[in-house]
Amino acid sequence: MSAEQSYLKLLEVLRKRKDAGEVFELAGLAMGGAWIAERLANDLQLPRYGIINVAFHRDDYAEKGMTALRTASTMPTNLPYEVTAANVILIDDVLLTGRTVRAALNELFDFGRPAQVELMVLADRLKRELPVSADFVGEVVNVPDQQILVLEKDDSGKFSFQLEERAQ
Repeated sequence: MSAEQSYLKLLEVLRKRKDAGEVFELAGLAMGGAWIAERLANDLQLPRYGIINVAFHRDDYAEKGMTALRTASTMPTNLPYEVTAANVILIDDVLLTGRTVRAALNELFDFGRPAQVELMVLADRLKRELPVSADFVGEVVNVPDQQILVLEKDDSGKFSFQLEERAQ
């Protein structure tokens, strides 16, 4: 699995849409999705991108506690465009259960009612708990349930995935 190859595939999809005159806004989910959205905006020469922090909309907020608060303070939601009537592309690094996407939609709708929301992910693990699917997928991956896929970004901005054991 190659996060960088997946990124380039998704970049090409958006480049074609931009070249066709489509207007869309990017909103990356903190943390990994925000890194991707920032790089996409830069590579596509878009004037802005948004960040969505799902910490306060998570269904496991009580379990996350202070971890959720720290995440929210280090990379808070910032949508520098009018959400109402916008075509928004939500961007995340890994899609697994669909719960993070549900939380992101709740946060997004706190800012307005978009005309359309599409989902773009680098990696899809295909283990849904909610009826969520991505419109754009860089790569479908098979990772054992006891492991998590973590997006890393090097000093030059290139992406890679690391496998880590899930905390018990």
